Amino acid sequence: MSDIAENTVETITNNRTIEKVGKVTLDYTVYSGQDLYCDGAIEDELLEISKKFAPVEFPDVIESRAQWPVLYHLSGARENIVRWLPITKKDKVLEVGSGCGAITGAFTTMAGEVVSCDLSKKRSLINANRHMDADNLTIHVGNFTDVEKNLPVDFDYICLIGVFEYGASYIKSEKPYEDFLALLLKHLKPDGRLIIAIENRMGLKYFAGCKEDHVSRYFAGIEGYKAGDGVRTFSKEGLIKIFESAGIDNYQFFYPYPDYKFMHTLFSDERLPRLGELKDNKRNFDQDRMDLFSEKDAFDSLIEDGTFDKFSNSYLVVLGPEVNVNYARFSNDRAREYQIYTSQEKVELGNRKIDIIKKYPLYPEGRKHICNLEDYYHGLKKRYEGGKLKINRCEVINKEENPVACFEFVRGKTLEELLDNCINENNLAGFDSLFGKYLDLVGYNDTERIADIDIVFSNILVDEETDSWTLIDYEWTKESLVPVRETAFRAIYCYLLEDKKREKINYDLILERINISNEAAELLKEDEAAFQKRVTGKYRSMQELRDMIGKKISSPYEFIEKLSDSSGAYMFQIYPANFDGTFSEETSYFYDKAYTDDKSASVCVPISPEMRYVRLDPLRNYCLVRILEADIDGNPYPIDSKKFLLCNGRRIGSDSFVFATEDPNLVFTLEGLARNADSLLNVTMEITELTKETAEKISDNIKRIF
Repeated sequence: MSDIAENTVETITNNRTIEKVGKVTLDYTVYSGQDLYCDGAIEDELLEISKKFAPVEFPDVIESRAQWPVLYHLSGARENIVRWLPITKKDKVLEVGSGCGAITGAFTTMAGEVVSCDLSKKRSLINANRHMDADNLTIHVGNFTDVEKNLPVDFDYICLIGVFEYGASYIKSEKPYEDFLALLLKHLKPDGRLIIAIENRMGLKYFAGCKEDHVSRYFAGIEGYKAGDGVRTFSKEGLIKIFESAGIDNYQFFYPYPDYKFMHTLFSDERLPRLGELKDNKRNFDQDRMDLFSEKDAFDSLIEDGTFDKFSNSYLVVLGPEVNVNYARFSNDRAREYQIYTSQEKVELGNRKIDIIKKYPLYPEGRKHICNLEDYYHGLKKRYEGGKLKINRCEVINKEENPVACFEFVRGKTLEELLDNCINENNLAGFDSLFGKYLDLVGYNDTERIADIDIVFSNILVDEETDSWTLIDYEWTKESLVPVRETAFRAIYCYLLEDKKREKINYDLILERINISNEAAELLKEDEAAFQKRVTGKYRSMQELRDMIGKKISSPYEFIEKLSDSSGAYMFQIYPANFDGTFSEETSYFYDKAYTDDKSASVCVPISPEMRYVRLDPLRNYCLVRILEADIDGNPYPIDSKKFLLCNGRRIGSDSFVFATEDPNLVFTLEGLARNADSLLNVTMEITELTKETAEKISDNIKRIF
């Protein structure tokens, strides 16, 4: 733990109110003196963290606090959304809506000068304290429409990360988003770039059961926002219409995955996702969600149909000159010395552009790991010389300062995709043939003391026309003998873990084929766990954090199956009244132990003094119900009173009811009845299931009598 003391000096110079936090300058010249929005006590906690801990210690803080806001504001993975941009020390960056500085740190390390703006003083102080060693950072506090009047007009990059959707709050006009863009563009150099990161209101995650990020309602963006929502995200077509309405025709779309907040992979129209690649979809840290369908399978379907770009969860749009990056992938779930990012870039070669793959260290500690890749290439090339497995050529440049590993761009399908195709087509013979060839190629010349332990199927590209197999990633190579059976086991083990559909293959037969006993397999699984621990270090992965602090995932199909099951009619459901006296599925629950047999049920329902009604649904079918006992804390409930006990059936005497509906319910009125915070409504009833015809006849007869 570091002990960073706040070091602030406030001065008034040339009509500017300035405060220094370390080397960072805060400018309060147009600040109104009041923060118009605040997330409450969590901002005080974040300010305390930013003063007490250095950024390198934030992962410890995130795990110890186990709170969504702490993860969201302090995670280094937030910077991924801009890390891939070709910003250099010659560039000047304007960041609008910098908040607590989740992205600001990336800009300070990449650019020569950074100007950030935010409406909140407290958030700006958090930003300044966490980046207090950045002597190239100035933070303007105040409404952007006031701040921008004093800003220069020579920025190379202007970035709106999660800001454009609030354009109507910044600009009060008939076309607020177009006018917002015009306001920004006048501060951009002629060859500068405006960067927008925003959710897609038609993102697949919203169809699959995630609540809309800003207004916390299911399907809010899909159905069209309400007038008072104060925010608007857009579809791809919606953004294009705004750009063209603003006179902008030079734009480039990118597709951050899973979304722009915690992006680990960036796709483009030049490099769209491949089948099976989008499998990291359960990312609801801050809100409960439903799980309506398999997003992975739905994404695969969209990829096959060529419509992925319409349903990407988020967009990043570059307005201005084209960026020569087609793809980027970040490996954040690792120890700092192994954290890297990979990009597919276009470079000039004579009169044409060619694609090249580059790997960069995310932190200085990772430079050695990058430099090792060239040695691994030469070692593996020597081992497989004379065989049919090609090793993708690697050259490391700038070894002494900022090493970058450069690889040839290889075209083809991953072996993983080819194996998946075999499974989907029930072509197990084809799967077996591909796996056999894998064993032959990977096991070649295995007496050499060098091996890549990570030759998983996704790291091999196959050119089907030439039947050429190329190992494209060999990051985890070591100078030792590794039997091919161990490499193959790890490849199969990782393959099966990623998708349940792959369980069609016979695991035992594969173990037998590679001569691995079940006992040996368990030992190799332990080795794999140790390897993963070495790679990830002491910190939890993003998936582990989600499991630790993420919100509930509910499947409506479990509920539906209970109702449609032959015995599912006997599901006793309880609906406490909402504040306005209404009932809803969201606040209801099943009383699993209500039925003592097929005809008798007893429930015990907590009822608070504020509760006005409680509704009991004894089963899902036509029925006859007789209430045997009902009381509140031992005091008899007036079941014979039509004022207190309501139903959607017909009364038969004082204690019995017939229901000519598949959704019978009894509503117990609680107003006017004595109860306290610990009170219980106890009800015992006898239920007789009826056919529809019988229930309707009884109901009609009762109607004629009464």
